[in-house]
Amino acid sequence: MLYQLDPDYFGFPDPNEAEPEGIIAIGGDLKPERLLNAYASGIFPWYNPGEEILWWSLDPRMVLFIDDFRYSKSLHRVVKSGKYEVRIDTNFRQVIIHCAVIQREDQDGTWITDEMMEAYCRLHELGFAHSFEAYYEGELVGGLYGVSLGQFFFGESMFHTMTDASKVAFVRLVEFCRDNHFLLIDAQQETPHLASLGAKPIPRQEFLKILDTIDFDKTLRGKWG
Repeated sequence: MLYQLDPDYFGFPDPNEAEPEGIIAIGGDLKPERLLNAYASGIFPWYNPGEEILWWSLDPRMVLFIDDFRYSKSLHRVVKSGKYEVRIDTNFRQVIIHCAVIQREDQDGTWITDEMMEAYCRLHELGFAHSFEAYYEGELVGGLYGVSLGQFFFGESMFHTMTDASKVAFVRLVEFCRDNHFLLIDAQQETPHLASLGAKPIPRQEFLKILDTIDFDKTLRGKWG
């Protein structure tokens, strides 16, 4: 069932009532309260420029349990070489801009609208959204961003302009999550790249059941770098 969101109410319907493709609601806005309620409910925004905001809860859901992470010997060598310097939360806006403008083989245009960009930058200012950035000789060449709540990191997008740069940033994200006792990284949609790193699709009901166990009062807010 597709719900029309009330502009004055930040709650969301039961994600188990989503349409078969995963859409659960339309409309509303990207205010921090609504975005955080969405993620806490297992829902995220995804829509094209010029459209009303669409809210999704996919079934299955692609996730990486931190203990399942693995990566190739070749990527391990790149990480150990120190070719890329990885920083955290030093250039959030530039990371999301790069994610928006980078050309991708499987996409025509971007779903990261100006409205969405400003909304996530606001979440970053509030200490809920974070970026992991890979630099080569001082230049930003890869990275990712997402939202943190409780022991979850909800990955949103990543980019690279040099080989393996975003993968090195992702390795650092996993290390950070492991060091800070995170449970999993939500990758939303299945991709071969994420599967190669140990991510796997799980039923939405299982994802929501895990989400219900999280203590959101323990969210690690603020600048991580």
